[in-house]
Formats: sequence, C-alpha cells, structure tokens
Amino acid sequence: MRLSTKAQYAVRAMVSLNLLHDGQPVNLRDIAKREDLSLPYLEQLFVMLRRNEIVKSIRGPGGGYMPARPAADIRVDEIIDSVEETLVPVACMEKGGKCLCSEQCVTRSVWQGLGERIRDFLASITLEELSREARKKLEGFSGEESLTVRKGKEE
Repeated sequence: MRLSTKAQYAVRAMVSLNLLHDGQPVNLRDIAKREDLSLPYLEQLFVMLRRNEIVKSIRGPGGGYMPARPAADIRVDEIIDSVEETLVPVACMEKGGKCLCSEQCVTRSVWQGLGERIRDFLASITLEELSREARKKLEGFSGEESLTVRKGKEE
C-alpha cells in the first residue's frame, strides 16, 4: 500500500508550516521553497486543508496560513483525510473502513484489520510530535551550524 504524493506533501507542508509560523501567518512561497514543492500544487493542498479546518488563512499584507488549532490537536490522519479521496488498504473498502465485499469473503477480516491498524497508527501521531522530531533533525545537521527555522529563513 502506498499513500499518494498529495498525502505525503500535505504532511510535509504542515510540518513546515508549524515550524515556520511562530505565531504569524506563513506565505506558501516560503513552504514551497523549503520543501521544494510546486507553489500551484501547494495552493491546491492548502485549499483542501482549509476546507477541513486544518489551517486557517489570513488575507492581506503579511497574510498567509497558520494551523487552525494547536499542533498537539492536529493528527496525521486528519491531514491525510483532508487531501486523500480514501485511505484504505484495498479497493473493496469504503473510506470509513467498511468492506464492500460479501460476508463470505475469506480475506475481509484481514483487510478490515489492516485498515484499522493503519488508521490507529496515523491517528496516534500529532503535528506537534512530527515538528519536534523535525526540530531535532535540523539542530543535529552534521558538519554545519545549527539551523534555526524562522519565517522561511534558515539562519
């Protein structure tokens, strides 16, 4: 099973947003540059994230995006669900994890169990945890100065 690039990029972008926002809105150009992502593609992802109340947008000069809630309250499964059509291990399952196969399907319990474990795993990880891990990695760059992420600049 493989997640789409939409899901992968959305999670990466949310970690960057959380690292960069420092209480202020972040311009998507800063995230696109930091993550080496296409700005138009990132804009599409953030429309979906905003619709699902993962981020909020601030208009006007100095505007941009901020997490809609504290990072500790945003789970990875929520981010993925915002941009994915469905997150299930096999085609015969609905988004909610219900198997559409007949009751006689021999492997039904396998796929349902796998889907539940995947969802539980993703729901157990918060944006704050991922951000904490990213900060540690940035601070631990070998052979370079410690990197501090502030407003889209690496100092």
